[in-house]
Amino acid sequence: MIQLDEKIYFYLLFILPVIVTLFLLLLLWKKRTQKKFADSLLLKRLTPNKSQYKGTLKLLFFLLGLSGLIIGLVNPKIGTKLETVKREGVDIVFAVDVSKSMLAEDIAPNRMEKAKRLVSEIINQLASDRVGIIAYAGQAFPQLPITTDYGAAKMFLQSMNTDMLSSQGTAINEAIELATTFYDDDEQTNRVLFIISDGEDHSGGQTLNAVEEAIDAGIKIYTIGVGKPKGAPIPLKRNGVLESLKKDLQGEVVITKLNQEVLIDIAEEGDGTYIDGSNTEDAVAFIKEELLQMDKKEFEAKQFAEYKDQFQWFLGAGLLFLFLDIFVLDRKTKWLKKLNLFNEKHIE
Repeated sequence: MIQLDEKIYFYLLFILPVIVTLFLLLLLWKKRTQKKFADSLLLKRLTPNKSQYKGTLKLLFFLLGLSGLIIGLVNPKIGTKLETVKREGVDIVFAVDVSKSMLAEDIAPNRMEKAKRLVSEIINQLASDRVGIIAYAGQAFPQLPITTDYGAAKMFLQSMNTDMLSSQGTAINEAIELATTFYDDDEQTNRVLFIISDGEDHSGGQTLNAVEEAIDAGIKIYTIGVGKPKGAPIPLKRNGVLESLKKDLQGEVVITKLNQEVLIDIAEEGDGTYIDGSNTEDAVAFIKEELLQMDKKEFEAKQFAEYKDQFQWFLGAGLLFLFLDIFVLDRKTKWLKKLNLFNEKHIE
């Protein structure tokens, strides 16, 4: 397990391409200036011991040395001791709608990005709860099993998009059915499922049947609505450029609307609450309060408890390369000159 203390110093790496650019410009200026005084043949006669490659080698040493110093400032640490700790929390599964209707832009920047932001902000408020993620459209797909690794949860969350499932439509029942298989602790008293969706549901009465099964499994279902009741068209983009709007079989532009009634019914049947996701701050605050009121289950989790600094290796390597840069001269090395590795012609 690697931990980085001061990530902000990574920005210093942007200096490297600047140095390379300046070096190339200086090289170009030198060549142009030298051509004003003599041709290449005469220059070789005047400076027979000047190496054509030492300048590039010195630059490489300098860049490696500078990189080592910068990474040393970041101070990478490696976890060396893994221990088991006791934690208390709730098992939470997020079922995120990734159907094409989530591309509608009636809520900025669009419903999909809003849903991802809501889940990310909720995760930021968690302390020791376990989380899992499901993506669903025409079918449900397990994105991340129950875990305490919030970093991994956010990484998988950000990779979600409306193209990840080929089966389109919105089958909320399949998401609920899949969620019932996520909870791996039979003793956990509080199991929570958050469904983040615009409320479009093509599964008919099967959804409420799935809710009943979830209730029997001890799962409390909350629904979070993203979108506006007024609705909006579904933009079809390629590389961020709008190509067209989604149309039905009659050629009419499809207007997708937030179906609050469906989400409210699911939440009521699931012993939970419907939450308006329009205001992220208010929605997250409400959810945080709800989770705080729930009984916590104690469980064991493994985590790295001891990290050792590794900055000294990078600083040492950086100083070594800078030392080489200083002591490597632009003159040709005598023994390398005798080897004539580059088949250079000697000018008498």
